[in-house]
Amino acid sequence: MIDTVIHDANEIVVGPAEDRSRLKQHEDGAIAVVDGTIAAVGPNDAVTREYPPENAAHAIDASEKAIIPGFVDSHTHALFAGDRSDEFEAKLSGATYQEILAEGGGILRTVRATREATDQELLDRLLGYLDVMLAHGTTTVEVKSGYGLDTETELRMLSILDRADKEHSVDVVPTFMGAHAVPPAYDSDEYTEIVIDEQLPAVVDQDVAEFCDVFCEADVFSVEQSRQILEAGTEHGLQPKVHAEEFVHFGGAQLAAELEAMSADHLLHADSSDINALDEAGVAPVLLPGTAFSLGAEYADARAFLEQGVSVALASDFNPNCHSPSMQFAVALGCIGMEMTPAEAIVAATHGGARALDRDTGTLEQGAPADLSLIDAPSHVHIPYTFGVNNVEAVMKGGEIVYDH
Repeated sequence: MIDTVIHDANEIVVGPAEDRSRLKQHEDGAIAVVDGTIAAVGPNDAVTREYPPENAAHAIDASEKAIIPGFVDSHTHALFAGDRSDEFEAKLSGATYQEILAEGGGILRTVRATREATDQELLDRLLGYLDVMLAHGTTTVEVKSGYGLDTETELRMLSILDRADKEHSVDVVPTFMGAHAVPPAYDSDEYTEIVIDEQLPAVVDQDVAEFCDVFCEADVFSVEQSRQILEAGTEHGLQPKVHAEEFVHFGGAQLAAELEAMSADHLLHADSSDINALDEAGVAPVLLPGTAFSLGAEYADARAFLEQGVSVALASDFNPNCHSPSMQFAVALGCIGMEMTPAEAIVAATHGGARALDRDTGTLEQGAPADLSLIDAPSHVHIPYTFGVNNVEAVMKGGEIVYDH
């Protein structure tokens, strides 16, 4: 039984070519989907000869359109309550992120709002954000806890992520990030002990997280505190991730390499030794151009990674301080702000994101999950070219159309 044949596509982006600066792609191509996976992808005549559209349960004419893998958004903080638009306004008037945090704003303000929200309020809000992500082509998203900063709320958040994963078409990948900030009642050493001795065992006991992340940054968690937390997480079976080198060069990237973390994220201040260490350790670098855009900061040096042959991921970092859930916008910023080519940015937002989450999606190779977007444009280049516009016409997840504009 042929589930779906998408035929006569102007362009199909399969994934990265051997030359990572280029794409493996087909012009005038077709895709056949059987049992939720890619059964065939290639030139239109060859695919439709083996999988005739008239024999499929669904046939989609993709003339003058492009097909790309579903975006894999490998870094978000999409579960939160409250509003911080006034802080955005304050930043435009010159206030820094650290100044806002010192005055009780920033993460700690969102923590207060999240603790006060009901589970249903948090779930409804998250499902709404997932609807927007899906409509813009995201089929897999990582979401972190970290706006609880106590055992009860961290567990609530992770439980809500589990519910959202079951209820929504987008795959939700849960990350425990109790070490997102230090609550006012504690110093960083005291709170590090709470994360290790109380929160981590409770999270593992409930089996509600896959990764453990930490904000390794000046005035948050030191390299040694971050190491203690991540090593404890690893002992409990959670793979490590690291917020590294975001505001200053601090040592988080080297820690990620030392621990062979799944990813090191942000990396605005990473240097060549960090890039080499991450590459040698097989750690995925996750770059977040939306964060730099929202902060008015310099972007991470994507070209430094790419010119050393290091594959990168692009992610949205959707959170109250970077309020864009669109991976299309992240791709545009990757091109305009970080000098990536459209091909490099698309690969980073799909295959690169999958690598940062240890997933088998992010490509349209034969045998891969049929997670893809039909783009209402003739080429993937239109995604960064027509920035600020939603180019997605339809989204397929696991072989089923889950969004159709």
